Amino acid sequence: MKLNELKNHPGSTHRKKIVGRGPGSGLGKTSGRGEKGQKARSGASIKPWFEGGQNPLYKRIPRRGFNNARFTTRYSVVNVSDLNKFEDNTTVTPELLKEAGLVKKELSGIKILGSGKLEKKLTVKANLFTNSAINKIESIGGKVEVI
Repeated sequence: MKLNELKNHPGSTHRKKIVGRGPGSGLGKTSGRGEKGQKARSGASIKPWFEGGQNPLYKRIPRRGFNNARFTTRYSVVNVSDLNKFEDNTTVTPELLKEAGLVKKELSGIKILGSGKLEKKLTVKANLFTNSAINKIESIGGKVEVI
């Protein structure tokens, strides 16, 4: 056998489809595109993810990825009025607040807020204080210590 004697197997190659030609091809008139509609027009190319104007899948499913909200510092808050629970001249620490039931979890720390009225002289130890809380604690003669 020589290279010039090689031939394809019968039926392995097909004649190119010729569209828009006469009655014999079977692809005359509309050239196999059906009737009307966007796909029948010339230059029509619909993206595979287009859903006919329906809200597309990529908009329907929830967003994924990085979100900084997981890493924010969150503080357990205690109002100044809640500190009236303790005796005069007590050193209020995060452990004492937990025992008293004013704080369930410490989270990133404890923040003392200035709402309410303080009637007892206390030394308060916490991670953060609002300015109004500092003013109320110190006006009675108490002390503020940032941990």
